[in-house]
Amino acid sequence: MSLDLHADAPPDGRRPRSTRAESRRRLSLTRADLKYSPYLYVLPFFVLFAIFGAYPIAYTVWIALTDRSPLNPTISFVGLDNFVELLTNDPQFWNAVVNTFGMFAMSTVPQLLIALMLANALNRRLPAQTFFRMAIAMPIITSTAVVALIFSMIYAREFGLVNWALDLVGIDPIDWRANRFASWFAISTMVDWRWIGYNALIYLAAMQSISKDMYEAASLDGASRRRQFWSITVPQLRPTIIFTLIISTIGGLQLFTEPLLFTSGAGGISGGSEGQFQTITMYLLDVMNTRFRWGYAGAVALVLFLLIAFMSVVNYLLARRISSDK
Repeated sequence: MSLDLHADAPPDGRRPRSTRAESRRRLSLTRADLKYSPYLYVLPFFVLFAIFGAYPIAYTVWIALTDRSPLNPTISFVGLDNFVELLTNDPQFWNAVVNTFGMFAMSTVPQLLIALMLANALNRRLPAQTFFRMAIAMPIITSTAVVALIFSMIYAREFGLVNWALDLVGIDPIDWRANRFASWFAISTMVDWRWIGYNALIYLAAMQSISKDMYEAASLDGASRRRQFWSITVPQLRPTIIFTLIISTIGGLQLFTEPLLFTSGAGGISGGSEGQFQTITMYLLDVMNTRFRWGYAGAVALVLFLLIAFMSVVNYLLARRISSDK
């Protein structure tokens, strides 16, 4: 018995109309999927950014132009008055700016240099290499409150470890909380201890992606390890250095937790008895929660945003210039 495979086929050999319509429908769905699905994939990011990013920025801009306060039920538009007062008639704000940039400079520069040297050392063959790489990551997972508590004890005036060491060499004890530059140094060491390992791991990952052939060729030409580091490693790490510099700038100018906990509850957000280590973010919280001037606090937040953007651009251009000159 033979089977006729073409028994149901139309006489002219063409597909039925229903089959052609289904093919066209599938083709239309495929084209629509290729055209619109990428937008659907990235849509959640833009939705979240609009809710948690764009809206807070827009609201901050609006509130900075008003005299918004929980003590005042009415809201009046004041224009740029908050910014004028902030920039021309607020010495406490400028004190916070000086403190912030002082601690930023004292912490960021040593932090990145030590991290770079540490990553270069860990990039070589060392005994217990894995242990040392894991050890430098321990401060990252340590609670900031615990770090601040330990360093507060280290820099205590009466029984602190640092003053005890200074006394051994005949130096008078230092009141680390009362002295402005001493408090900057103490807080900067807290920041450095916490973030040196983080930056070192980033540099280490970038170093391992550099071709070994470049180092072998340099060795054959008689270049020392120091020369290889400055002529090969650093230029190859330029994008990574710029990244860590910008991230450190953002974190340094937003410094809040370390100086707040360094007071051990004595100075609070005032940053000491005379504001000797009050940062911009601490001053922002002081204006908002103590003075209840929300509009003025919005102006402080916007000025801080502009300072961070300006310093990030400056660091980016400076890092590119230094790397291109080498």
